[in-house]
Amino acid sequence: MAENSPSQIFENVPSPFCGIASDDLKIEVSGQRLKVLEHGDAVTLAGFESPIVDTTPRVGGEPASLEQAVARAAAILGAAHLPVFSGFGTDVNETRAALSLIERSGGVFDQQRAEGGLRNLLVLADSGWMATTLGELKNRVDVLVSFGTDIEAHFPRFFERFIWTEETLFGADTSKREIIYIGATPSGAAATAPDGRVPQVIPCERAQLPQVAAVLSALAQGVEVKAETAGGVPVDTLRGVIARLREASYGVVTWAAGQLDFPHAELAVQQLCKAVIALNRHTRCAALPLGGQDGDRTASQVAAWISGYPTRVSYARGYPEYDPYHNSAARLLAGGEADALVWVSSLGLTPPPVSAVPTVVIGRSGMRFEQEPEVFIPVGVPGIDFSGHMYRCDNVVAMPLYQLRQSDLPRAAEVLKAIEQGLSR
Repeated sequence: MAENSPSQIFENVPSPFCGIASDDLKIEVSGQRLKVLEHGDAVTLAGFESPIVDTTPRVGGEPASLEQAVARAAAILGAAHLPVFSGFGTDVNETRAALSLIERSGGVFDQQRAEGGLRNLLVLADSGWMATTLGELKNRVDVLVSFGTDIEAHFPRFFERFIWTEETLFGADTSKREIIYIGATPSGAAATAPDGRVPQVIPCERAQLPQVAAVLSALAQGVEVKAETAGGVPVDTLRGVIARLREASYGVVTWAAGQLDFPHAELAVQQLCKAVIALNRHTRCAALPLGGQDGDRTASQVAAWISGYPTRVSYARGYPEYDPYHNSAARLLAGGEADALVWVSSLGLTPPPVSAVPTVVIGRSGMRFEQEPEVFIPVGVPGIDFSGHMYRCDNVVAMPLYQLRQSDLPRAAEVLKAIEQGLSR
């Protein structure tokens, strides 16, 4: 679409940038510029309205053709003994292409936000959980407990879309729903009920959250707790939380693992999951892990299909090997084990870490670097420059993404495939 072409209005546009995948945006497209007209928030405005800045690849900081950039990237990978691939704000097809290249080059697949996701995955693999979906939340929940998480900070429309809704499948009076925050204070007023009721907030220092989770689990399992406080919180207050969940018709305990940034946070998540399981002896209760910003959940889903593992997978020995510690890109780079870095991110603008190894960036136009990579190939955005698919945070819905404008930027999947073909020559 030319810069001076007439503007177009698109309605019911899905967002690839937020883990809850809002799909009701109204967007105006004028040439290369996009403007969110309705239902925008801090996440979607930044995602859709970021302008195209770079259209020309660079090699060594100098303009180059796409063919030259692809050839240089293939040469870097061809000479590497252990390349690491990270970033991964991508859609389904881009992740598939990346994993094919990773296998071909004997590399390691990691994600820039894997540490948060692993706090959930380690629990899921070890003891499992009873989880719900965003649809079930919307239609059934009457008590929501948010643990250590400021929901609207990263999911600004969560309450609008799934809590204070006007309609549900079963005619529930959503205005009566109760919200309880433990260890985090809402950053805005989205959790306030339509009738003005504010959520119950139970203050707790982040470092004390594991104690609180352990006591919640014990109380849910009927264990007598003689202590008067846990993590600075009165145990009677926590008894009240468990009592309210036990009385509820459908309680949900939610958290965003990326915000639980304290040592061994997976153990706190595991205690929450044990509490949920125990509560199901008396009523219906479910866990809801939040996350999936900029394609994170999509990349881990596709990796699981292809390799059997969701992240931190190495193909160094010719077959997929999962290791949540040893296959950390940060660890491999810091220890000098990795000798090349490929950063793939068509959705977000987060740049790669500064590294001493040759770095190839296949990233969204507008990405800025503290250290210029050896190769930078700007690519289009799925859901803006071309169609695609992504998964939202509950893993059950593959959202279609639509093309909104015409640009000359290549798809990341095409670039990755071209690099792989270059390795075969």
